[in-house]
Amino acid sequence: MNLIHAIRRLAGILAGLATAALASTAAPAALASTPPGRAWLPSWADPPLPVHVHAAATGGIPGWQATLIAIGVALLVATMAVLAGRAWAARRKPAKGAASVRHASGGPAPTPAPPVR
Repeated sequence: MNLIHAIRRLAGILAGLATAALASTAAPAALASTPPGRAWLPSWADPPLPVHVHAAATGGIPGWQATLIAIGVALLVATMAVLAGRAWAARRKPAKGAASVRHASGGPAPTPAPPVR
């Protein structure tokens, strides 16, 4: 295995362990916090807290917003398709033109005679 691959694998493992350690230390603190305005932890006997419902869950997205999203996605996909096509065309080997054709003798192709007037 290449040295760079080993370093990359070690960095990935260390990043995963750091994320797990951070999540395990931050989760208990977040779960033990009290809601604003209350001095005790909530229990089953408490009245329910007010619920904030997202607009997309209650009424859906208005038609004009859905249209704008669809147009934006279509433009983004078209732009990415054009860029991918150009990148693909740039990587292709150019076709051999008349200037690069060699004569059967191995030398450059003979130049044509000028037209007779």
